[in-house]
Amino acid sequence: MSVALHTLEPCFHGIFPGVVATADRDGTPNVSYVSQVHLVDDRHVALSCQFFNKTRQNLDVNPRATIEVYDPVTFQAYRLRVTFLRSETSGPLFETMALRIQAIASVTGMSGVFKLRSADVCEVLVIEKREGYIAEPPVDERRNFVDGPMTEIRGLQLVSDRISRSCGLESMLGGSLAALDEVFGFSHSMILVPDETGTRLVTLASHGYGDAAIGAEVRFGEGLIGTVAQGKRLVRIASLDTELRYGRAVRAEYASAGDRLAAEIPLPGLPDAQSQLAIPLLMQDRLIGVLALECRDTGTFAQWHESFLQILANQIAAGIERMTDADDDDDEPPARPSASQISVNRRISLTYFRNDDCVFVDGEYLIRNVPAKILWKLLRAHETSGRNEFSNRELRLDPSLGLPAYKDNLESRLILLRKRLEQKCPDLRLVPTKRGRFALEVGAKVELVERETA
Repeated sequence: MSVALHTLEPCFHGIFPGVVATADRDGTPNVSYVSQVHLVDDRHVALSCQFFNKTRQNLDVNPRATIEVYDPVTFQAYRLRVTFLRSETSGPLFETMALRIQAIASVTGMSGVFKLRSADVCEVLVIEKREGYIAEPPVDERRNFVDGPMTEIRGLQLVSDRISRSCGLESMLGGSLAALDEVFGFSHSMILVPDETGTRLVTLASHGYGDAAIGAEVRFGEGLIGTVAQGKRLVRIASLDTELRYGRAVRAEYASAGDRLAAEIPLPGLPDAQSQLAIPLLMQDRLIGVLALECRDTGTFAQWHESFLQILANQIAAGIERMTDADDDDDEPPARPSASQISVNRRISLTYFRNDDCVFVDGEYLIRNVPAKILWKLLRAHETSGRNEFSNRELRLDPSLGLPAYKDNLESRLILLRKRLEQKCPDLRLVPTKRGRFALEVGAKVELVERETA
């Protein structure tokens, strides 16, 4: 083998689809595109089998095949002479390949139809570099190294240090995302955490999207982020436009046959993103959240980014776990009522819908679920007694809020509430005062209305 298989790693990003040539028992050839050629190790690749097509039929009777793949940077073509070994329908390899297809299928409304049937593992016998293509550049431009003397390990140290030195959950999340941009140029990223229903992810921190991303929700199983949350496995897509075109082409075939399909799911984040990488934040097997990054350029995230960012994701997960533990200050006396600076010229109306546990401000949606219950508790206390100082401990002890007894993620919910108020209702502010304590600042006359349902 004149070319080492691992040096062709960019060819397997999916930016250009691979071409597979097979022959039946009588030697009749068949050439077709394959949606996913997956690099398994230094001697094996796996082909995605999504339909019972001619390629798979040929491999069953004649295991020899040729795969042509293309370098997305140099456009150099390579031909892999392979022999078909086995089909895997379960296990880590199958699940990794299936999750990527599942993410695309959920976006194009093809969940349950556009799916992986098997991962067909092939041994690579010979690699041939095809002549006549553009020569490789004199320097390796495919890797996103940090400029100057900074190495990957040094960059890891800097980002890790930013995480470990954070004094609170909000600063840790924001600092982690900012460091990824500062050190490695990942300018668009977000961290999402599960809500109390366990069916949605809520954006708790974002970088590069402005304030609009905070509070945005993604259902489990929807799009790349929701699929990663459901499967608890990393997914990297190097050319989203290519993947979506393939998925939509299959969708069009089914639609033309009269099949009823689900609506496409709009992608959160950049509308023109090409590269996406989503990593589950796990503690043991429990989902803490999802770290999602995206870029407008194809092939931004390489295979080495997976291992590198997984280390950081583990640290972020541990940081969230540590900082969402109980942070009450039991030695403090009960909070006393204190006056807020209220403008008599501004009035706001907040409505709480009991059936949906959601709060609207001046007719516009603000927040729901546990953060909405917390806000309403604070506003009622302020209305009845003029009180504006509160503690995390009293929130945890209030059964009406429905916080779980174990790992209630109260700090995450307070961060989300605080940021949503900054965006949608700046006359109400939650201001941390000391460990485990905060103040509600009210800057306008507030009317509170409760209704059963919207």
